[in-house]
Amino acid sequence: MTPAKPAQGRSHLATLKTLLPYLWPADDPGLKLRVVAALVCLALAKVATVAVPVVLAAAVDALAPHEGPIAVPVALVAGYGLLRLAAAGFQELRDAVFARVAQAAIRAVGLRTFRHLHALSLRFHLDRQTGGLSRMVERGTRGIETVLRFALFSTLPTLVEIGLATVVIWAALGPLFAAIVFATLALYVAFTLLFTEWRVKFRRAMNETDQEANTKAVDSLLNYETVKYFNNEAHEAKRYEQALRAYERAAVKSQVTLNMLNLGQAAIIALGLTAVMLLAAHGAAAGTMTVGQFVMANTFLIQLYVPLNFLGFAYREIKQGLVDMEAMFRLLAEEREIADAPDARPLTVTAGEVRFEDVHFAYRPDREILHGVSFTVPPGATVAIVGSSGAGKSTISRLLFRFYDVNAGRITIDGQDIRSVTQDSLRRALGIVPQDTVLFNDTIRYNIRYGRPDATDAEVEQAARLARIHDFVVSTPDGYETRVGERGLKLSGGEKQRVAIARTILKNPPILVFDEATSALDTRTEREIQANLKELARDRTTLVIAHRLSTVMDADEILVLDHGRIVERGTHAALLARDGLYAEMWRRQAELAAAEAEAEAARVAEAAAD
Repeated sequence: MTPAKPAQGRSHLATLKTLLPYLWPADDPGLKLRVVAALVCLALAKVATVAVPVVLAAAVDALAPHEGPIAVPVALVAGYGLLRLAAAGFQELRDAVFARVAQAAIRAVGLRTFRHLHALSLRFHLDRQTGGLSRMVERGTRGIETVLRFALFSTLPTLVEIGLATVVIWAALGPLFAAIVFATLALYVAFTLLFTEWRVKFRRAMNETDQEANTKAVDSLLNYETVKYFNNEAHEAKRYEQALRAYERAAVKSQVTLNMLNLGQAAIIALGLTAVMLLAAHGAAAGTMTVGQFVMANTFLIQLYVPLNFLGFAYREIKQGLVDMEAMFRLLAEEREIADAPDARPLTVTAGEVRFEDVHFAYRPDREILHGVSFTVPPGATVAIVGSSGAGKSTISRLLFRFYDVNAGRITIDGQDIRSVTQDSLRRALGIVPQDTVLFNDTIRYNIRYGRPDATDAEVEQAARLARIHDFVVSTPDGYETRVGERGLKLSGGEKQRVAIARTILKNPPILVFDEATSALDTRTEREIQANLKELARDRTTLVIAHRLSTVMDADEILVLDHGRIVERGTHAALLARDGLYAEMWRRQAELAAAEAEAEAARVAEAAAD
């Protein structure tokens, strides 16, 4: 199923066309049968509804003074009751039958949107805010339910009922009655459509300001510690209040205009109802209409104007639902910057050689980050990339994982261009221990198992032992069921890194990337984690991206990156002997480490003296 692609400024018709395939799924005949059954129930409910006033009029006339048998009016009254029961019964049956269709459509659209968001590029997500995206999807799925409920089973049935009732009024009461009813309906519908169209801008403003307020709230809560560090609770509250005030102004305008719309609709209905009832009363007084016909006119109009009044409400809800759906369908229209080639094949890793061949890359056309980078990581070897901040080190890992595509050159694994293989197979072959390990707000077991979701508990615990975190986990009151908190904030930096290592051990990839994996840790923890990383890298192709040179001394080759170019390469000893940029960086870091060690020794001595 591939719904039509929405676009900026899409029409409501285009939005509905996007939704329709989900209501008639080609691969689910059971849901199709439910749709047909629901439509049959709908038709039967409306026929019963329109027949109610006719039977009621016959019963009233039959109850007038006469000499006939009493069984006739009793049967008509009984029929009246049965028709009302049938109208309500078929309506409830319709909703019950269609419930699964509606929920299946909501689930399918929501799931497709969720998957599409994960398929979009890193560039897209860096430009968006999570709070706004989540609210957009939430409102969109809720809008689908609104449109299904009001458009399919409220608006269309009401229009059918109005049409049937108008025909019956013409046949039973005459063309003048039908003309008044038609004029009232036309005026009501025209007023509702025009006024509601005018009101849409206020609903859009409400959505935008609501999304902005939600984004600010989520962003602030995700950065709770930063807010506390800088004592900016009042600042965050002020930003949130500004967003809420903007929402308040938009909501007030929306509500006031809604009240104006309701008042106009009520006035039109009251005028039409008064005109028809005066005409019916005149006919009854003149003897040209029976009492039953007078009752039928009254019943029809009440029965007609109630759904007509609801039609206005339904139209407003549909418009609002469509507005809510627009943003979500625009998300589905976002082009995937990184997509598998039509003939993409699964990656086959035989040895695990990684090669960058004259790679050029720029995040923006006017600022190139990598300028013709070429290097090879032989199978089972460890190659380190070092350089100052902004040199382009982390860009290399992002390109290897294909979060972006190179602008020129190519990246290969065992001779296969990574653009020619499926992204799924590529990332299955790669494992990473990043600098900032962000964990899910779940248990330690879940976060380790994330490396391979089908792993057994025994395999999870074995990975934790190899990562030297098992003893810590079992020492906690809840063991592996310990929850790590938002982004893993309940764990220390070293504990989070060991969870990341355990996760990668469980994944068991042939190629590893350590992206500044220990740069955020203290010296002691860094040494411990480095030992774990060496064990993990044994007999695997490993690419180490590092800032601290002490962590890459044992690498088979070290590449020195400067402003997107490899300016030096060789072993640690060879680069020191060359006395170039690497040697300068080494001396600078050695001096800094010595100063830190001296300061630490002084603190220890001072503490001992106290």
